[in-house]
Amino acid sequence: MNEGAQNSRHRTHQPSLNPMKTLVIVSHPYPDQSQAIRALQQTAQALPNVEVRNLETLYGHDTTAFDVAAEQKAHEGVNRVVYLFPIHWFNLTPMLKAYLNQVWTYGWAFGPDGKALAGKEMQVVVTAGATAHTYSAQGLIHSSIEEVLTPMKASAFYVGMPYAEPLAFFEAMGASGDKLTGFQQALQARLTAPLGDALVA
Repeated sequence: MNEGAQNSRHRTHQPSLNPMKTLVIVSHPYPDQSQAIRALQQTAQALPNVEVRNLETLYGHDTTAFDVAAEQKAHEGVNRVVYLFPIHWFNLTPMLKAYLNQVWTYGWAFGPDGKALAGKEMQVVVTAGATAHTYSAQGLIHSSIEEVLTPMKASAFYVGMPYAEPLAFFEAMGASGDKLTGFQQALQARLTAPLGDALVA
């Protein structure tokens, strides 16, 4: 057998594609009250090729304590980055906002050489205590969940991340039983879907 045939034979035993890897960043300002977020985190942790980093577990509530090098390193080789958090006064949680401010540095996330996040899909997953109607043009806040999350969408596009349609779970406070199971099934379906399956144009 010639060398080319041997090389060809060896290549057939190697996988053609690397498995998709997902990084999940979790934040909840009141961990003891995070029944829905905790259940969703457990769902993510049970999936293969998924790393979960809970900011309050790692750093408490200290918005200056981030190990920036470790957080940036966690993104290496990742195809999808998920941000899992409860809507907090129609915004991010304090720890998640501080995380983005400190981890998404110039020269890493943005700027002439800041390409570390480019091409990685962003998936935002949120819980809200209010109803879906509240988050609508006809509801109390006259804004959809997509509009509330516009800063995340803008941030994703700014650093070159494809942005997936947000996954929102309403009336999450005190959710249990079939409702909580439904949340978990929806998250599992989204995280196991192919990249690009739910992208926003």
